[in-house]
Amino acid sequence: MNRFFIEADKIKDSYGEIVGEDAIHILRVLRLDVGDLIEVCDGAGMDYPATIIETDKGWVKVKLGEGSPSKGEPHTKVTLYQGIPKSSKMDFIIQKCVELGVYEIVPLETFRTITDLSEPKKANKKVARWQKIAHEAAKQSKRGIIPSVDMPRTFSQAIKTASHSTKIIFWEGEREVDLKKYLDQKNLSHYKDIGIIIGPEGGLDDQEVALAKEYGWHTITLGPRILRTETSGMAALAAIMFYMEEMK
Repeated sequence: MNRFFIEADKIKDSYGEIVGEDAIHILRVLRLDVGDLIEVCDGAGMDYPATIIETDKGWVKVKLGEGSPSKGEPHTKVTLYQGIPKSSKMDFIIQKCVELGVYEIVPLETFRTITDLSEPKKANKKVARWQKIAHEAAKQSKRGIIPSVDMPRTFSQAIKTASHSTKIIFWEGEREVDLKKYLDQKNLSHYKDIGIIIGPEGGLDDQEVALAKEYGWHTITLGPRILRTETSGMAALAAIMFYMEEMK
């Protein structure tokens, strides 16, 4: 069944409105009409069966059935702090990490970051593009929310303001503690809000790692193989989701 997100302010008294690109897709591409069934999500973790009851150009009205929690939404909230990579790699990282269940993505400006997003206009344009990619990936993978892509932050800002109960840096300089060894220390219920940091091409600077440790971040190895930045976040996220039994 075709599935779409509806903004919270477009739902009222068991009725919902779909507008914009999704409405055009329903009418012109899928060629659905009054009486056809779709599935909608409110973006807050609830799914609803819905019947189309009225249409117009760029506008679809639906009657919602009984809602249920989105099966595609993990209970574990993982925020990815991703060192901004070159070219279009960030597009790929966002798309795949949303599919895997990431809760939030924070683009990170580090010592070795090459891409310059210091100009607000340029940063806003990039983030808008990334958020659209997250939206499409969330719809395709049947997520219950649309993970947010934040404005870029400096490494220092991110590590100092993060309030996650579990804070992890995946770092090639760590040799002793792997992810399983680290997570085995406590009960699964402890790991409900996890922040993970992945460096850009070239990795994180030693001084950055040292500063992060001062603010309660723990260094973890992803194993003996050196992964690319666009691989590392996905590998870490998949491993966490499997460990937390989110892939049942």
